[in-house]
Amino acid sequence: MKKFLGTALFSVLSFACFAQDEISYTVSFPNAIHHEAEITMVIPRVPAGPLKVRMSRSSPGRYATHEFGKNVYNFKAFDPNGKVLALKQPAGDVYEIPDHGSTVKVTYTLFGNWIDGTYAGFDETHAHMNIPATFAFPLGLDARARLVKFNYDEKQNWKVATQLKPMGNNTFYAANLQYFMDSPTEIADYKTAIWDVKNKDGKVQTIHLITHSDDSQETINQYAEMLKKMVAEHYAVWGEFPVYDYGHYYFLDDVYPANAGDGMEHRNSTSIVQRTPKIAGYESNLLGTFSHEYFHSWNVERLRPKTLEPFNFEHSNISDELWLAEGFTQYYGGLLLTRSGLKTVDNAVQAFNGMVNAVLNSPGANGYSPIQASRYAVFADAGVAIDQTNKNNIFLSYYTYGAATALALDLRLRSEFKLTLDDYMRALWKAYGKPEIAYTVPDLEKTLGELTKSSAFAKDFFGRYIYGTEKNDYAKLLLNAGFVLRKANPGKAYTGFGRVSVEGGKVSLPQSLVGSPAYQAGLDADDVILTIGGKEIKDLASLNAASADSKPGDIVDVTYLYRGESKSTRLTFAEDPGLEIVPIEKTGGTLTPAMQSFRDNWLNSQIKSK
Repeated sequence: MKKFLGTALFSVLSFACFAQDEISYTVSFPNAIHHEAEITMVIPRVPAGPLKVRMSRSSPGRYATHEFGKNVYNFKAFDPNGKVLALKQPAGDVYEIPDHGSTVKVTYTLFGNWIDGTYAGFDETHAHMNIPATFAFPLGLDARARLVKFNYDEKQNWKVATQLKPMGNNTFYAANLQYFMDSPTEIADYKTAIWDVKNKDGKVQTIHLITHSDDSQETINQYAEMLKKMVAEHYAVWGEFPVYDYGHYYFLDDVYPANAGDGMEHRNSTSIVQRTPKIAGYESNLLGTFSHEYFHSWNVERLRPKTLEPFNFEHSNISDELWLAEGFTQYYGGLLLTRSGLKTVDNAVQAFNGMVNAVLNSPGANGYSPIQASRYAVFADAGVAIDQTNKNNIFLSYYTYGAATALALDLRLRSEFKLTLDDYMRALWKAYGKPEIAYTVPDLEKTLGELTKSSAFAKDFFGRYIYGTEKNDYAKLLLNAGFVLRKANPGKAYTGFGRVSVEGGKVSLPQSLVGSPAYQAGLDADDVILTIGGKEIKDLASLNAASADSKPGDIVDVTYLYRGESKSTRLTFAEDPGLEIVPIEKTGGTLTPAMQSFRDNWLNSQIKSK
């Protein structure tokens, strides 16, 4: 038992500093080398009746249920005189204190060794904390303010970075549980670059790049210069910055190869975890996460779906609107890097190509709407499951589905109404984001109708492409910008096997996709292909050769192992459904002045020169 937990008695005076209404935490790291933190919570003015304290099962920015309680142990409760209070544990992450006085002190040990945006990690170099993964909380007292003090004197050069309000003496403040839970915290010997941005009302705010990485200060400064360009293009879309609480926004960036990797948005900060040795040499590759997460400081954090209000910490919120909240953010994340000159037009086209292929060729998009994809997030967003699902056939990520929808809407607004998706986002910001009025899907449709002065267009678009499963004519829309959507491999035979695994001379199939030749032939996950057309299949080369020797429409005999039993079937090759987007000038066609102008207005910088 740790020393500070082992003291049986502590004086009433130890509660003196907690005489107010705030729920107060103290965090220390005496065993960080073994990934433990020690946490104390003091709850004053506890209401009569049993007190329940729990760990969260969800986290802002995540949409599935998580089991943060599994890493809590040595959980104890005391009265102000140091007397141990009896505990019950009605659930794995819930503790009940039946009898208590007006003040209760809780202590526990937390294990954390997973560095991403969702969990917590402690070691000799830093303390990386997603708040729901770190702090227990009493039920029924959500409106109470929180104070947290971090003790780390023994850690050389550590300092705290967080959107929480600094109160001095390594103590920080949140007005309520919702804000506290939304405030990731990094404590490390990090490097910083800061710059000021002026809002359209003339007020100045500060943006911080906080980087825990093996990089020089010069590298951090240079990277901040890149981020400044990115931030400026974000501002150009929305027309103003959000009003950041306390006047600050923080990029909390943790870079190390063993990290889990992630990006997680929060109201006035983002937790960005990357899996490279350092930033230097990887600058361009890392920018996408920064751009996506920063866009969220408008879209999601303030322009917010009603289904996410309030955020439920006992189980995940189900949402109809993630196709816009995450998907439109995904679209803009890459687009704004191109507009800022940090990515090329070819990079943007490559991203659009992935969106279009996914939405036109995946069973999940063909059979299910963007709203249905959004609802499935409670299972798909890093949710806890060990059994296989049919996800590949019933779900397309709301990130990709929404991004493809944003692409289509942007091109349609430009070609049909001389408007842009930027105009739509600004209209949503004015109506719902800036005043922080949570929206519904009908609100999104209404705003589109008002913007275009065509409720019929908005009703049709939402009916067919948001509530329904129809797909926009991407070939026609992209041609406006001088991009040709065509078959990537016309005439090439296609099995639909997907990404096979090869081990010990055995080629095993993944789950087959609805409508593919493999699915139609009755082949599925873990089947081992033995022969195709009488030719032995033992590696990727022989598998590819079988397709190369065939053409769409050919029928071949396939032998395979199913649970160790030799079986046979017949497979009819289809044409490879893969698509590619190519600039018209690279196809031998003519890039007209109108196409060039459309392309430039779409993909070039939107920053107005003074």
